[in-house]
Amino acid sequence: MRFDSWNPAVNFIFFGIVVASAVAFNQPVFLAIGYACSFAYSVKLNGKRAVCFNLALIPFIVLFALFYSGYNHFGVTNLAVNFIGNQLTLEALVSGFVIGTRAASVLMWFSCMNAVVSSDKVVYLFGRVSPRLSLFLSILLRMVPRVKERARKIGAAQRAIGRGAGQGGLLRRMRNGMRIASIVITWTMESMIGTSDSMKSRGYTLRGRTAFSIYRFDYRDRSFVLVLFGCAAILLMGILLDQTCILYDPEIILNRITPLSGVFYAAYALLCLLPMLVQIMGERRFARQRKAGCENGA
Repeated sequence: MRFDSWNPAVNFIFFGIVVASAVAFNQPVFLAIGYACSFAYSVKLNGKRAVCFNLALIPFIVLFALFYSGYNHFGVTNLAVNFIGNQLTLEALVSGFVIGTRAASVLMWFSCMNAVVSSDKVVYLFGRVSPRLSLFLSILLRMVPRVKERARKIGAAQRAIGRGAGQGGLLRRMRNGMRIASIVITWTMESMIGTSDSMKSRGYTLRGRTAFSIYRFDYRDRSFVLVLFGCAAILLMGILLDQTCILYDPEIILNRITPLSGVFYAAYALLCLLPMLVQIMGERRFARQRKAGCENGA
């Protein structure tokens, strides 16, 4: 059972917690858990495309760490001297790796969120609170794939008459590209205005508006939220006990890891892996039921 079939409120609560944790935690163990879980879940949702995207982030993490350590001078463990004579320290280098890994984890969680949270869920959550905001978000989320598809069609039509972005000399290619961009921008603006006027004419921004929804907060959602908040409560205890704290300036100082720390690590890992575990369990249950049905039918 995929996580995107659950109530949108559950989806937003989960991604809100994991994204906030990925931004806040810089302790190496928590950082590694968040990175590994976001990597695994994005691959589970998006397949080979996610593998390529996630692996492409690794060189950027390394480059950012080198850049950060070259222009931020703190720490007591000197490693080398760069080309302008500044000291490269271990503490600055590790801090750069930590910041880059946190950013990569956030990007991977957002890729998961993009695969799970659709525009109709955004409309469902924000429609009752602010119809105008809901209308804006729904138009914005729908606009990106439509603009991409429209640009592809316009580019194909222009190539058919010899005005493609890759046809002719340099100046002609520039003019053709600007012409295609102008057509796409004009179409996008007209489409957004037409959609907005259409929704307003249907009373979308009136007070007391009711909306049809296929989502219900059932026992399955309640159970998931209870487990989610249970893990979050244990994680909050770890935060209050300074299990997520580490210093990188002027030297790396990590709080002592105790057997109790393993409980906090396990709670954070379970929190991050909950949707994937539920999906895997649902897929296995479906496979067993399908196999049993085939055997009974035979």
